[in-house]
Amino acid sequence: MHTQRTLTFIGALAILAAATAIDISADDWPQWRGLDRLAIWHETGIVEDLPEDLEFAWRTPIRAGYSGPAVADGRIFVTDWAEDAGSRTLDGTERALALDEQTGEVLWTHEWNTSYRMLSISYAIGPRSTPTVDGDRVYVLGATGRLFCFAVDTGAVIWEKDYVSEYGTSVPVWGIVSSPLVDGERLITVVGGEPDALVMAFDKRTGEEIWRAIQVEAEMGYAQPVIYEAGGVRQLIVWHPRALASLNPETGALYWEQPWEVSMGVTVATPVRSGDYLLVSQFFNGSLMMRLNQDRPSATELWRGQSRSELPNQTDTIHAMVTTPLIIGDYVYGVDSYGELRGLDAKTGERLWMSPDMTAQARWSTAFMVRHGDRYFVNNDEGFLILAQFTPSGYIELDRTRLIEPTGGSGSRTPHGRI
Repeated sequence: MHTQRTLTFIGALAILAAATAIDISADDWPQWRGLDRLAIWHETGIVEDLPEDLEFAWRTPIRAGYSGPAVADGRIFVTDWAEDAGSRTLDGTERALALDEQTGEVLWTHEWNTSYRMLSISYAIGPRSTPTVDGDRVYVLGATGRLFCFAVDTGAVIWEKDYVSEYGTSVPVWGIVSSPLVDGERLITVVGGEPDALVMAFDKRTGEEIWRAIQVEAEMGYAQPVIYEAGGVRQLIVWHPRALASLNPETGALYWEQPWEVSMGVTVATPVRSGDYLLVSQFFNGSLMMRLNQDRPSATELWRGQSRSELPNQTDTIHAMVTTPLIIGDYVYGVDSYGELRGLDAKTGERLWMSPDMTAQARWSTAFMVRHGDRYFVNNDEGFLILAQFTPSGYIELDRTRLIEPTGGSGSRTPHGRI
């Protein structure tokens, strides 16, 4: 029997509470992993220690889902889902919500009918994609490929797309995940349109197609597209189950591609870049490190994992499932297949250390890591908020506190001194 869960989205004063007398420079968090999708928090006046008991600013009940919230201009945007009463086929309603950041008041909602009967039943409890806010518009994607452009102030629908009916998308077993990426006048997202529209760019104002790229030869995958500047150009990085690809974000033309097969389509962790390093990591075959050419848009393989097992005592490098790894200088840090935090030499992939202390030692354990200066705010899937540092010699836990009772896999957001 499918069990519907009701989740609670919580605004907390844990970070702001000790800094009320300090001039705070505030950041919005308008999309997946924040500004430029880098998971870096620039806000100042933040506490050095975490309080044992969090003081809640407000609580607002919402329905089930995996979507992380986006925060911009005093509003919080999130999505959820509820199964229809008496449904035996996972028919239900997805919903987009806008909340007041200061009070938690629901400002508007928009809902649409959907069915999750094609999704893996263990995970069929709500949208996956994080909303993307761009000025007076917010872009929202449901788990079965309904893409909406809403007015941020009223929730009015400006335009919408249906990936399945318009582009022939086959919804993958764990749903459609790609959080829309705004680039200038373009809205770029992984569509999975068959046969030649794995990734597409739309006019963000009208929804008209600008370009499409990459043949669909397998499932569409789950990793988020990102844009990095390297080799004198801006490169759109798309990691899909057949390859890691770099495209021109203005035209969709291919710059370079590195073949790399991923079992069951589970490209999940976001491609991460630092300097000339570009890293992706998967559950089954470990990590792939590319070296970006600084003179032209090309890349060469630096190293890749050699193990073919998911079991922690039989893996090398990092076998990430959901957690996006970090690259700090010449070192890589990330959560492995069964929850081990590992440190690697970025130049060679050699494992330097591992620690069981940050997350539960269980299959697919997850943590979301956000950089703040030389520290990292981490929330794990046991519901803890952790203040930590990652070094070449090991993991340093500075503090931790209970943030929320564990419910699932959406990351917290850290705008305006709040979690």
